[in-house]
Amino acid sequence: MSYRDTASFGKRQEYSVVAELLKRGFDVYMTLVDDQGIDCVIRLSDKKYIDVQIKARSKTAKHGNFFAAMTVNPRNNFFWIFYTEYDNNLWIIPSKELVKLCQINKSGENVGKMHLLLPKSDKGLKAIKYNKYKNENGFKLLKRY
Repeated sequence: MSYRDTASFGKRQEYSVVAELLKRGFDVYMTLVDDQGIDCVIRLSDKKYIDVQIKARSKTAKHGNFFAAMTVNPRNNFFWIFYTEYDNNLWIIPSKELVKLCQINKSGENVGKMHLLLPKSDKGLKAIKYNKYKNENGFKLLKRY
């Protein structure tokens, strides 16, 4: 997949996630620039907002459920939404929990950045550990914030 195809896929999935949030009744605002790592903002009330970063992996990606070279600055109102086309799943993870789930790169060009490998099936201990973030469970986490 070329860079243009990859960027186009990412943007399409970003809008698909926003559409899903809107369908579920969330009040969503898109950012013009992603220089703070925020793709959209969800307003829960007059004084309560959630910042959201959206990441997507296509089924043609070498490692479909692997998200690399992430910089995560955890805070209470910051969530990450991951989409994996390989298994058509959404994973909604609070940033403070995400840093606990990620591994830190110890070598290579992305040393110091984080990576995350999401489970590819519903079986095993890893799947159970991540189940609270997957699809409907993840949307419930957003509503409870």
